[in-house]
Amino acid sequence: MTATYEAIKGRRVRFALVGCGRIAQNHFDAIARHEADAELVDICDVDGEALRAAAEKTGAGAHHSLRELLASTSADVVVLTTPSGLHSSQAIEVAQSGRHVITEKPMATRLRDGLAMTAACENAGVRLFVVKQNRRNATLQLLKQAIEQGRFGRIYLVNINVFWTRPQEYYDAAAWRGTWELDGGAMMNQASHYVDLLDWLIGPIESLQAYSATLARKIEAEDTAVVSLKWKSGALGSMNVTMLTYPQNLEGSITILGEQGTVRIGGVAVNEVQQWKFAESRPEDQEIAAASYATTSVYGFGHPLYYENVIATLRGEAEPETDGYQGLRSLEVLSAIYQSAREGSRVNFPVQC
Repeated sequence: MTATYEAIKGRRVRFALVGCGRIAQNHFDAIARHEADAELVDICDVDGEALRAAAEKTGAGAHHSLRELLASTSADVVVLTTPSGLHSSQAIEVAQSGRHVITEKPMATRLRDGLAMTAACENAGVRLFVVKQNRRNATLQLLKQAIEQGRFGRIYLVNINVFWTRPQEYYDAAAWRGTWELDGGAMMNQASHYVDLLDWLIGPIESLQAYSATLARKIEAEDTAVVSLKWKSGALGSMNVTMLTYPQNLEGSITILGEQGTVRIGGVAVNEVQQWKFAESRPEDQEIAAASYATTSVYGFGHPLYYENVIATLRGEAEPETDGYQGLRSLEVLSAIYQSAREGSRVNFPVQC
């Protein structure tokens, strides 16, 4: 049975945000970009200084706890930009208050927690949105379209690289960073959007095997990992991730080799189409040059586009691009990667939580 949701009409969609740290700034800016259709009414953080700065920037009501915020906010939606390990319990609390939930990636650090928050939102009759803003990048939209059109023919080989850097100072700046309970490592945190591409672009995975290591950073979780994959289609692939690149972020890329096509999208954050060759040309190939863009940020520019879909969905004019079930697909892959690295074994899908 498909759930029904009351559409928000005749006024702006009201948002509240919990966790005023690094990624929250992208959400503040995205909501401001949609000021005709959205407003930020409340914010929350346990860090008084971060809360003060965010309140000065946004003008939103400031709260020191999620409970305090939920007791008084008029928000329709609560955005979670807190440490990943808190997302599940906070999403459940928000859902039980009758409000929709937006959660940053990853939606949780354990598959069972992701399942619990999805079930809680469904039982409460509220939407659960999982942020996957990189999907809205023009480069990846063109690649997705080419795959759906069958332009590659049979896909043979896929490679994803995330060669970034996070110095020890980054981890030392917040005690939760790099911990198993609240954050995870390079795969779970920094490369989460790239893990999403494995299923979203290529399709269901049959099995994978992974190795991970903590080679240089003083953290609980991994700073470097590699994965070998086999998809149900028969395609093979690999993913290589490290936060130890010297001296700065180098590459966030995906390469697909197929029967009738070769594509490589690289740059620091899949922002440059570096190779685009197919056996047959199409009119949309003329869009390739315009799709590439310059960036020094690994976050890309997809948050405003993501909010565009959220607002349209809550107005009853669209369906969510990445709901809780979409989020679970990449969380399942992440869970398999960690299980394989921990046990030294090949993990088959579906994954048992």
